[in-house]
Amino acid sequence: MRGVAGTSGARSPWLGTAAWRGLFSDRPMIPLLALLAVLVVASEIVRPGIVGPEWIGIMLRAAVPLAILAGCQTLTMLTGGIDLSVGAVASMAGFVVASLAAGSGVPTGIVIALVAAALAGLVSGIGVGVFRVHPLIMTLGMSLVVLGLVNFWQLQTITTSTGIPGEFRTVGSSTLAKILPYSLVVFVPLAAIILVGLRRTGYGRLLYAIGDNPVAARLSGARSWQILIVLYVVSALLAAAAGFLISGLTNTASVSLADSYVLPSVAAAVIGGTSIMGGRGGFAGTIVGALILTVLSSLLTSLGYPEAVRQILFGSIIVAVAAAYTRVTTES
Repeated sequence: MRGVAGTSGARSPWLGTAAWRGLFSDRPMIPLLALLAVLVVASEIVRPGIVGPEWIGIMLRAAVPLAILAGCQTLTMLTGGIDLSVGAVASMAGFVVASLAAGSGVPTGIVIALVAAALAGLVSGIGVGVFRVHPLIMTLGMSLVVLGLVNFWQLQTITTSTGIPGEFRTVGSSTLAKILPYSLVVFVPLAAIILVGLRRTGYGRLLYAIGDNPVAARLSGARSWQILIVLYVVSALLAAAAGFLISGLTNTASVSLADSYVLPSVAAAVIGGTSIMGGRGGFAGTIVGALILTVLSSLLTSLGYPEAVRQILFGSIIVAVAAAYTRVTTES
């Protein structure tokens, strides 16, 4: 009887707080995918019949640029930094190509935009890696510099844009069979490079090492300033690629095109499990985080909330999920 009572009174380890903490800490993809599934079900409940192949294609198409910008944040946050210049760089890239498309041509515009983005990333990397400026301050300042230069470019050319190139509109907004967005042609190779680079290359391991223990990384012979310079150049180039897709998705080119993506990109990385303190996280979770925010935004729109209420709910859910995840992983 005692053995039976002991067995019936025993609680499943999955019901314990420690088990849930371990799940969030060791297998964060499981709760993230569960949350995404809940949001998808909620979208179907709010608007019955909305969830289907075409809806999935729309969500993927909207999530791709956000996921790329969130990849910028993931890479920089692994080192304990953050890149607030991604919005300005993305806007600049889309605007430069649109302003040069009719004259110099799209390929030339893409090259010039990528070179300008790389230079912005180089300056940020030198500021953070060589002169030890805090990443938040350095990238915020760089975003203002880029914005000012683009405004100057706009005044010199006396135009807002000459129209988004047809190639950008096709890649950014079109889908194959109304399911697979053409932007995956850009996103899948970039995602593969980031995922493999973080887990299978020495450079990726150095990013984790710098964020986890910069002193130990330096003592082991790692030249953190070189790593950081390359990091911010890569981040800027990714932001430029996202800017191309955003301009094609919205059929718009302006100096503030991607400004609204900056904070969601940080949120997607945090929700995906990347620690803003550095040394922990990955791009796979960030991709799911971008999908979660995209579906959430669509759900709030379906509920018909005004913009102010949407922003409050959107921000509250982001803070709650990020805070809960951070607490669980820290206590684990």
